[in-house]
Amino acid sequence: MKKFKAIIKDRFFNRTKQLREQAFEIRDHVIRIEDDTYFIAKAMIPDIPDILNVERSVYEGQTPWDRTAFANELRRKYDRLYLVIRYHDRMLGFIGASFDDRSKTAHITNVAVVEDKQNRGIGGYLLDTMIKKAKYIGYQKMTLEVRRSNLRAQALYLKLGFEKTGVKAHYYFGDHEDAIDMTLDLTRGD
Repeated sequence: MKKFKAIIKDRFFNRTKQLREQAFEIRDHVIRIEDDTYFIAKAMIPDIPDILNVERSVYEGQTPWDRTAFANELRRKYDRLYLVIRYHDRMLGFIGASFDDRSKTAHITNVAVVEDKQNRGIGGYLLDTMIKKAKYIGYQKMTLEVRRSNLRAQALYLKLGFEKTGVKAHYYFGDHEDAIDMTLDLTRGD
């Protein structure tokens, strides 16, 4: 019986691994959101300076994650996926997620869109892309944290089906603002 369980477990994890590898294969491509055309690609190490610039534009000149943190994330190709979106040569936003096969949970680690391009569907597109990838792999839920004061982001997450599931008191470095935990049930129908 132990051998049988081991075989089933091995096949299950190998299938999940194959699906994840397929989902993580991103071909650089052009997309249309509303009336604009954008370029989307898998983030790479050379993108880090632009990613940091997006962070600075969103976080009042600060970079909550530094170059080393992003480099470490981008090197973890087996359980991390980061995408960038550009308009011509300007990076407008990025999204990152971690994928945990054991818990069948994807976690949005980062999502940001430069302030002058917010409310144009870019953030929603990036989130929807990650949601589709997590569903493709067969994951059951997606989680994220959002600042208590970031009501626009919370509204977007709620619109996409996320639910508020808790609070992490004094979560954010520096100002110690609370984080709202949010979860999306990926097993529900669209």
